[in-house]
Amino acid sequence: MKKAVTDEIKQLKAQTNAIILAHYYAPAEAQAVADYVGDSYYLAKVAKGTAADTVVFCGVGFMGESVKILNPDKTVLMPDPTADCPMAHMVDVKRIEAMRETYPDLAVVCYINSTAALKCHSDVCVTSSNAIRIVKELPNQNIFFIPDQNLGRFVAEQLPEKNIILNDGYCPIHAAISAERIKALKTAHPKAEVLAHPECRPEILALSDRIGSTAEILTFAKESDARELIICTEDGVSYALERQNPNKTFYYVTEDAPCTDMKRNTPERILHALKTGDGRVEIDEDTRQKAMRPLERMLELAK
Repeated sequence: MKKAVTDEIKQLKAQTNAIILAHYYAPAEAQAVADYVGDSYYLAKVAKGTAADTVVFCGVGFMGESVKILNPDKTVLMPDPTADCPMAHMVDVKRIEAMRETYPDLAVVCYINSTAALKCHSDVCVTSSNAIRIVKELPNQNIFFIPDQNLGRFVAEQLPEKNIILNDGYCPIHAAISAERIKALKTAHPKAEVLAHPECRPEILALSDRIGSTAEILTFAKESDARELIICTEDGVSYALERQNPNKTFYYVTEDAPCTDMKRNTPERILHALKTGDGRVEIDEDTRQKAMRPLERMLELAK
């Protein structure tokens, strides 16, 4: 990364009272200039607690929306406003309405990796780390889990007492992870542990030693006695993993197929956003209020 770009970012941050937040899947160069690095909901909460006037969020569209929903009075900028998450759109509102008609006691459980528009039609949001706990707490027997079928299936396996109806959405990056690649890595490195995100397909989870959110994968890696680890999530997490565990070796199964949308968040784009104010996230107040309700319910149930 050019030092001149880094220096100018620091200068503009001070001048505009801005903070830079980067998701674990953003490029290493973006994480290096960020004030905080984490998953989408953690970063949204950081934004809510900061005194900064401007938040530059290095992630994808739904993440910027979440920050704006929780922080309506702050300016929220996306370094590249075209960075999007296909899964965040993968449910039809008409299907949600049809499911409500079919199951009178239905709870629509919405993975936070979804658009503000979909959150408006949901009863509660969840993250990959709290989904099991929150679904268990719901009084409803019937659950429509949107948009990710793989996380929904993982939750359903842990809670057989619930009738969890799956949507057909998925994360293209996690869904493309190859079981054959993991088997080959395990053959080459028989002492390696496999850590996987629950957005992976069930055959990948079956090959894994531990399953958890991105933040949990970081914790697993720290706690593990293994010196080699196979990582089944987007390879942007390598920046944090390798800094926190310099004496361990990691093998990334998505290194040949990373999330190109996340990788749009370059330092040059961060600098452009700070200079120009381009990439501003706007949400109308009615949508914001409706999308806020399932997020607030999540906070209540997660206590």
